[in-house]
Amino acid sequence: MTPDSATASPSPTPRFTLTSTAFREGGGIPAQFTCDGRDVSPALAWIGAPAGTGSLVLVVDDPDARDFAHWTAYAIDPATTGLAEGAGAASSRLAQGTNDFGRVGYGGPCPPSGTHHYVFTLYALAAPLGLSGSPRASAVRAALAKARTLGRATITATYRR
Repeated sequence: MTPDSATASPSPTPRFTLTSTAFREGGGIPAQFTCDGRDVSPALAWIGAPAGTGSLVLVVDDPDARDFAHWTAYAIDPATTGLAEGAGAASSRLAQGTNDFGRVGYGGPCPPSGTHHYVFTLYALAAPLGLSGSPRASAVRAALAKARTLGRATITATYRR
């Protein structure tokens, strides 16, 4: 085969992946991102959002506490590739819901005792959820259940008190 007759094979689409510089998959969440520290949201990054993604939604919950919602953010621009540390502040321009602590924005891990798991799930949706204001986590989850999900990426970490 000559160089002129070779055809370039398309590069594979990266898998939809969510990562954090603050912790690794299955690792521990540093105290600064919890109620025992500064209680700021960790930096998150993602790649590989599916083609046709119209909106991204982030849900952070604790399945060891009946899916207690620590953070919901919706209407995230699909052109973005991450959220900076502290993006979950109530004063942020990010569209955020009311967490199960009763506050808008991020509320870090704060288990009463023992080790809990925290699941960060980023949903790639065909269209925005159509929410506004600071909806409760239950309203975000209900809207997600009706939405056309194109993909999801998760990262899970733990915190122990």
